[in-house]
Amino acid sequence: MSTAKSVEDTVDPASCESMTEVREGVDAIDRALVALMARRFGYMEAAARIKPSRETVRDEQRKADVIANVKAHAAELGVPVPLAAALWEMLVESSIAYEFVRYDEMRG
Repeated sequence: MSTAKSVEDTVDPASCESMTEVREGVDAIDRALVALMARRFGYMEAAARIKPSRETVRDEQRKADVIANVKAHAAELGVPVPLAAALWEMLVESSIAYEFVRYDEMRG
């Protein structure tokens, strides 16, 4: 049985009094982010299955919308917008590359 804490079981950042609490919180967030990424890539797999042609895998307008939405949400939450934009640029490009691979694999 894992002794790792979930995000809900960690101390709120503003209430941390030790580096152990900080590290437990960061580790819990990292595990949650990886789990969310796995789910996000599941949607990329679904897109690869659903899209009618390989040419529809890359959608620059959708990419721009996703990054604009992330930037707006980051600004609302006080997250550095340039950092969020850079992370999502990498995430979206990686997602597109993954979707191309899965699209090709599904169609032989």
